[in-house]
Amino acid sequence: MALPTLTDEQRKAALEKAAQARHARAELREKVKTGKVSLKEVLDSTDPIAERMKVSALIESLPGYGKAKAAKIMDELGISATRRVKGLGARQREQLLEALTK
Repeated sequence: MALPTLTDEQRKAALEKAAQARHARAELREKVKTGKVSLKEVLDSTDPIAERMKVSALIESLPGYGKAKAAKIMDELGISATRRVKGLGARQREQLLEALTK
């Protein structure tokens, strides 16, 4: 599938939109890290930024969790490494909350 040809203006707008999304995700991760937003709030959120965040990035945002612990938890729960928050099933959400809120 060929990439669409974009005008310079369209390319610039797309780059700005992507930068804004990255910034918003970084802010959300920081709020999770500092405890201003709980894991449950992110999992239950209908915010597109939260829904599109990878589960691994969300777990890594929690204090005391890094790439290794996040990968181990996701592997134990049978969650794909590329899964996003919106793509989690109800049972996976429950198991994730249970595993991370001990």
